[in-house]
Amino acid sequence: MGRTTGDHHAVDGRLEALLSGGAGDGERGGSEPWLRRMAAAAALELRLLAPLAAPAVVVYMLIIVMSSTTQIVCGQLGNVQLAAASLGNNGIQVFAYGLMLGMGSAVETLCGQAYGAEKYEMLGVYLQRSTVLLMATGVPLAVMYAFSEPILLLLGQSPEIAGAAAEFAYGLIPQIFAYAANFPIQKFLQAQSIVAPSAYILAASFVLHVALSWLAVYVLGLGLLGASLTLSLTWWVLVLGQFAYIVWSPRCRDTWAGFTWAAFADLPGFAGLSIASAVMLALEVWYFQVLILLAGMLPDPQVALDSLTVCTSIQSWVFMISVGFNAAASVRVGNELGAGNPRSAAFSAWMVTALSAFVSAIAGLVTFLLRDKLSYIFTTGEVVSRAVADLCPLLVGTILLCGIQPVLSGVAVGCGWQAMVAYINIGCYYFIGLPLGVLLGFKFDFGIKGLWGGMIGGTLIQTLILIWITLRTDWNKEVSEPPLMIISPLGNHGRLADK
Repeated sequence: MGRTTGDHHAVDGRLEALLSGGAGDGERGGSEPWLRRMAAAAALELRLLAPLAAPAVVVYMLIIVMSSTTQIVCGQLGNVQLAAASLGNNGIQVFAYGLMLGMGSAVETLCGQAYGAEKYEMLGVYLQRSTVLLMATGVPLAVMYAFSEPILLLLGQSPEIAGAAAEFAYGLIPQIFAYAANFPIQKFLQAQSIVAPSAYILAASFVLHVALSWLAVYVLGLGLLGASLTLSLTWWVLVLGQFAYIVWSPRCRDTWAGFTWAAFADLPGFAGLSIASAVMLALEVWYFQVLILLAGMLPDPQVALDSLTVCTSIQSWVFMISVGFNAAASVRVGNELGAGNPRSAAFSAWMVTALSAFVSAIAGLVTFLLRDKLSYIFTTGEVVSRAVADLCPLLVGTILLCGIQPVLSGVAVGCGWQAMVAYINIGCYYFIGLPLGVLLGFKFDFGIKGLWGGMIGGTLIQTLILIWITLRTDWNKEVSEPPLMIISPLGNHGRLADK
């Protein structure tokens, strides 16, 4: 089968040739000095990464902006509505988002390696198989949303806020199933280095979202339910737009052959990788939610929560940049492994990590320089401003770590190491970081700084472990004995290396 039209040069062997000393980018050959070859390899890798990372960053940033817009619209209705929307977005919605995004990462691994191995027909099968699995997962999540009010009351929320948040959650039920369709589609496209169309479609959906939110809340007076239903509708517009692109674009001609019953084959095996992916990512997303919950138990919870909200909001924006690099790392490493290029896979892993770390270092420096003014983006309180400035060194440390750790997780996804990283996450976050934060925050009375310090401790240990694993990786073995199997539509198994 020939290559589809479009930008499919990511696995054409030029990078591997440069790194191995053979002919690479043009007329250069093995006689070139090592340093010059590495510079040429770095320039080539940057050209391959840029069209992947830049649109991916835009996609994840717009997703945050879309949810923030809904919160702002609800905030104009009153303080209770703002609290309800915040709880719905940052509590209930984040739970489903982290779970679905994590499970969708299985498609990122399988499609990335299948595409590099030129098993193009399997990408459409994996897309459908993941969608079936995520749709099934959405059913119990929808039930949880339906019973969100008693659940929130059980967690100690006030009856007024719990009731309003439940109303908001009811409108988010269709969004669950939009998640189930969106993330497999997004990873299917990313595996083929097709990222920009998702950014364009999401940008158009965002403009529509702003207009519909204003219409539903202010013109039709539908309140919280109208705001959340509008958010769900926008997500379905995004899903349908991307699916239309897959069906009609010539770039997906070889990877999408229509619906097939093969989507229901080998679901248990596929579920195993999906669950590991979900644990790997969801536990990381939920970690910050636990931190916010613990901050509410401190002696002065209002200032603690306000300052923490400001810092975590800023950290989340920078984190989305790293998530974009995470997606690029998964695609590049998965493609190169599938194509049998061990040197290129290793080089791509370290290049994208270095680039993300550099961007995060700049963001950390800007954050530190503006530490006395950051809180005024969110509130005018001087007490909160001082608290945020006091937390800023910890915030900068988190930003720097988040420039490395998510990208290395993306490398793990590209290699299919989700289960191993899931165990690392559980150990570092919930057996080291969380207990350490509770000990420092409550036992030694360091308050919010203690809670955050514990979190950084867990993240630092996790990052060091991922660096150690990546450094010790035998990339030749990853190519010759890949951890994943290409599953044919009939259920037969063959190694990814078999072309």
